[in-house]
Amino acid sequence: MTRILIVEDEPRIAAFVSRGLEAAGYSTAISDDGAEALERAQRPDIDLVLLDVGLPTMDGFEVLRELRARGSVVPVIMLTARSSTHDTVEGLDAGANDYMSKPFTFEELLARVRSRLRESIGPSSTSLVHGDVVLDILGRRATVSGREVELSAREFALAEQFLRNPGHVLSREQLLSRVWGLDFDPGSNVVDVYVRYLRGKLGSQHIVTVRGAGYRWE
Repeated sequence: MTRILIVEDEPRIAAFVSRGLEAAGYSTAISDDGAEALERAQRPDIDLVLLDVGLPTMDGFEVLRELRARGSVVPVIMLTARSSTHDTVEGLDAGANDYMSKPFTFEELLARVRSRLRESIGPSSTSLVHGDVVLDILGRRATVSGREVELSAREFALAEQFLRNPGHVLSREQLLSRVWGLDFDPGSNVVDVYVRYLRGKLGSQHIVTVRGAGYRWE
């Protein structure tokens, strides 16, 4: 599951953002100190960082500059009460992928999180990795725990959609359009059939049915 580090020293805001992200299907961790956040942000289980500017020990700009100096490419969205152009430029120049001023709506924050996560995967990536499943995009090969699994072209395309959008609910309409290039047919169960195939090959625990909405890759 995609894990997001929330670096925020105001407990009320941190808890609000954490609850919203977890309701949207993400896993979260919270840090309220700059130096601690710098270390946690470098862990391999962190997929994105929401970084407040005003922090104890090190401010957000310092954390970000040091993070980039150490070679980390983890996506970072800065959250701050400072809204001047100078501060925005400083954040972006320090290596931020995005910058949001407080107060903000959670819907906008969630949209930006989704966008930055898509960018971090990137359409030109040669492989997609999530848990024990690896898709080699160029070689069109799939492995589970190091064991190669044979997938048909449609199964591979469907698996690719799930791994490019981990933690997000994909509707049957979206999957039918993206994988088969078809408009939604309410009488068709082709998506459900291929999801069943994938569960059998990649592991049933990975694809969760969200009743009335679609499917989510865990």
